[in-house]
Amino acid sequence: MPSPLRNGDAPFPAGAGGPPHRHFHSAVAEHKIRRLNALILLLRLAAFCFSLAAAVFMSADSSRSPTSPSWLHFHPFRFVFAANGIVALYSLFEMGASIWEILKGATLLPESLQLWFDFSHDQVFAYILLSAEASGLTEARGKAGAWAAESGGFCLQSYISVGLGFAGFAFLALSTLLSAFRVASYIITGSPFHF
Repeated sequence: MPSPLRNGDAPFPAGAGGPPHRHFHSAVAEHKIRRLNALILLLRLAAFCFSLAAAVFMSADSSRSPTSPSWLHFHPFRFVFAANGIVALYSLFEMGASIWEILKGATLLPESLQLWFDFSHDQVFAYILLSAEASGLTEARGKAGAWAAESGGFCLQSYISVGLGFAGFAFLALSTLLSAFRVASYIITGSPFHF
């Protein structure tokens, strides 16, 4: 039984038969496509988990005292919270798109549009996340660090949140590299999975 066609693929004309070892090559290509899609899904899952954990750690205020610091008092920490929350939502959407592609063998959007969407959004959100984490780290080591004697829990939570955010950025950056590979492959060969 021949493998299902991907978006944009055209079947061989009747009687043409294709290359002599077409079934072997398509089976190898399908295996590589499944591996790449599984790797993309795994990276997106990791980015989602770390970004969500970073947002939760930043928003969970360990101190209930009105004189103790809160992440709401610091603009960079609000930026860290917002950026991680947005990246978590984006990663959740992209995980759904990856699962759809694995199960159905087709992309949610037309294939070229999906490739450019993934590539551009991965880059934008990775940049936003890196900017937020750098800003949060600077704040944690600066003004917020001066409050460490009063509220060590607050500073510890901010460091954990920033660290988790940097891990989320690392996985999103790896996703960006795979998205770039798919776009480059599509531009050169007309197929996002040509190896």
